[in-house]
Amino acid sequence: MNEWLSPRVLVLAGGLSHERDVSLRSGRRVADALKDAGCNVDVRDVDEQLLDVVRSDRIDVVWPLLHGASGEDGAVRDVLELVGVPYVGSSARSCRLSWSKPVAKGVARDAGLATPAFVALPHGTFRELGASRVLSAIVDRLGLPLVVKPASGGSALGASAVRTADALPRAMVDCFAYGDVALVERHVTGVEVAVSVVELPDGPLVLPPVEIAPDGGLYDYDARYTAGATTFYCPARLTPETMDAVTTMALTAHRAFGLRHVSRTDLIVDPSGQPWFLEVNVAPGMTETSLLPQSVEAAGLTPGTVYRRLVEAAAGTNRSHSVTLS
Repeated sequence: MNEWLSPRVLVLAGGLSHERDVSLRSGRRVADALKDAGCNVDVRDVDEQLLDVVRSDRIDVVWPLLHGASGEDGAVRDVLELVGVPYVGSSARSCRLSWSKPVAKGVARDAGLATPAFVALPHGTFRELGASRVLSAIVDRLGLPLVVKPASGGSALGASAVRTADALPRAMVDCFAYGDVALVERHVTGVEVAVSVVELPDGPLVLPPVEIAPDGGLYDYDARYTAGATTFYCPARLTPETMDAVTTMALTAHRAFGLRHVSRTDLIVDPSGQPWFLEVNVAPGMTETSLLPQSVEAAGLTPGTVYRRLVEAAAGTNRSHSVTLS
């Protein structure tokens, strides 16, 4: 590997999910940062030539930056493990636990994390039991307001905030357009916060939390990826006690799910200062408006340097001449 002076990294970006464009943007940003840190980087999509490429001796580490299905459900990572190629990110098993939001909420509860009450509703069950009766039971049990979102997926695609019972049927239809199972959970009013964790040679580092304040009130797809549509505060404007609580929650989630290298935990802090777990991300966005890069810079770190350290961690390399965090 030429003494690991210039690691050869293959960034996977694109894919066929609804989040393809976000993945391409994430891939370009990470590739540019890694090049600045002295890595040799190639960016490619997932296709039938991929296995031949990763089996060659031209690649040291793969970094999957595929969002949505395949990229985050563990499938591509399973294949990389089959062929013995080191990659940045969590194992296929951990990805599967994180990818299903109902399963993830169960893991979080077992780890002692508070998470809003919810129901997971397959489209077939919704139809067979009678939509109006099911929706009435949901409102009676969970109350209003509610959040409806696909049980698997990211970037808030298919997600809606529901404040009246009359708005629930439309939200369910929109959700089922992006997946066969809807997650309906009680809406917790408060401040939305994202907390990222990166694993460096000295151990896991919890980065400064990002407070999210979308102009339209809902952190939907447009609010996430349209410059200026959301105001971010990093570090988040939290009391010292609440700051400790959210960073502890993110680190607990990272460990409970068996995640590695990098993760991002999304949560809501209610008016009492209680954080509520929403979901954990194994392939956080890396675009110009994404949250993890903001946290890296708020910590006084250089993105390319941090990303290179993750590459080195994936390759099992901690060499004395590696670049120093600054």
